[in-house]
Amino acid sequence: MTATETDTAPRQGPGPTLTVEAPRRTPEEEFLALLGVAIEHEAAGRLDEAEALLTQMLAPSADRPRAQHLLGIVQFRKGRVQEALKRVEHAIALMPNEALFHRNICEMYRKTKRFDDALAAGRRAVELAPGDTHAHHNLGVLHYHRLELDDAIRSSEAALSLNPDMAGAHFGIAEASLLKGDFARGWEEYEWRFKLANTPPLMPPTDRPQWDGERLPPGETLLLIADQGFGDVIQFSRYIPWAAERCRNVVVAVSRDLFPIISQYRGVTQMFDHWEKKPDFAAWSPLSGLPRLAGTRIDTIPAEVPYLRGDTGKSAHWVERLWAVSPRNYRRIGIVWAGRPTHTNDDNRSTTLASLAPLAALPNVTLVSLQKGAAAQEQIGRYWGRAPLINLGPEIADYGDTMAVIANLDMIITVDTSVGHLAGAMGKPVWIMLPYAPDWRWLLDRTDSPWYPTMRLFRQTAARDWTPIIAAIAAEIASAELDRPGR
Repeated sequence: MTATETDTAPRQGPGPTLTVEAPRRTPEEEFLALLGVAIEHEAAGRLDEAEALLTQMLAPSADRPRAQHLLGIVQFRKGRVQEALKRVEHAIALMPNEALFHRNICEMYRKTKRFDDALAAGRRAVELAPGDTHAHHNLGVLHYHRLELDDAIRSSEAALSLNPDMAGAHFGIAEASLLKGDFARGWEEYEWRFKLANTPPLMPPTDRPQWDGERLPPGETLLLIADQGFGDVIQFSRYIPWAAERCRNVVVAVSRDLFPIISQYRGVTQMFDHWEKKPDFAAWSPLSGLPRLAGTRIDTIPAEVPYLRGDTGKSAHWVERLWAVSPRNYRRIGIVWAGRPTHTNDDNRSTTLASLAPLAALPNVTLVSLQKGAAAQEQIGRYWGRAPLINLGPEIADYGDTMAVIANLDMIITVDTSVGHLAGAMGKPVWIMLPYAPDWRWLLDRTDSPWYPTMRLFRQTAARDWTPIIAAIAAEIASAELDRPGR
């Protein structure tokens, strides 16, 4: 083109746009993607979001086994148990060879006390997936609750053959072994409790060693940690003198609620309830680890009682309080019918005040409620029985008060709670109502406890059936002459 030429060619617009379309998902791929989102919601605890999404996904057709199964899990976690079971049962009908469905419904049946159905499901899960550690573990937990302890141990051992570091399986062996009275194996496996999922750290990170039970040099300090529940602390505190024989300077990290208990041990030089208050120490041990270090067996349990006592000043206050509100010459019986609602086994170990009606019908008896909590007060408000009921729960400020009250009662009847341990440690007559599959410390097939000489054990013969136990207790009280010193 020359300088005199004119560019008359049409001007070009923008160049062509190149686009790449993502491959369209098939309906099945879209469904699986949504299922993945629902799984994420459930795992994160967003149960409402998971349920809404799964319900929408199942609207076109209910014959989606994986969605039905997951929705059943979500509904079970939300407390809609029967609806949840129907969902998972429907999923199994649609996909009968899916091991995961059988594994999960085994646990759901166990928690609803359908033990035979749970056993069939658990065995089927293991048959379909013999390499699934969780299937073996779930079956082991079920066997424990059926009191099939050898089978429970075998199932846990099968899980450990696949994963030797599975803390839950080790702990299952611990509980079954201890319940059988095999303390040698039980205490060793019991050490795995701190590695269980969701278990908070026992203490802040430290470079100090865990104590091996040997004597510490003069001037060094042993830190004992009052771990686990209050009942455990009361039970295992009996080992503090044993530890103090091996170290003259013992400090204890413990909840302030338990100061009135731990302060009774002369070997304790300091208590604290916040880690920033801890002194320097040479070694540490959980309180619940002392039986293992002491080599405890059933016939060597240190069971000299009383090893705890009520404060005389507080006892004087409570004796006046009880005399003011209870009829003369009536037997005063302390009662506790429920444990802490957040306890993992509370559904099995707790009952209701109404279930104690046979006690309420006894003549010449005053029932003294040591029960704490708002739910207890509601039940007490509905009480109607022949025996007077004195409600001391709201007046009891700490375990110091509890001990002082117990000291002024003729006996205590309780489910498996810290009050039972406290009464036993004080050497008071105490009768414990136990679930069918009890905590390991109560052993099997015995009405006494090697941990507490003044304790009697009343055991369920069927899960969640308290009626025969309470009837038997009421009959014994009606016919017994209780020893009441000072009356």
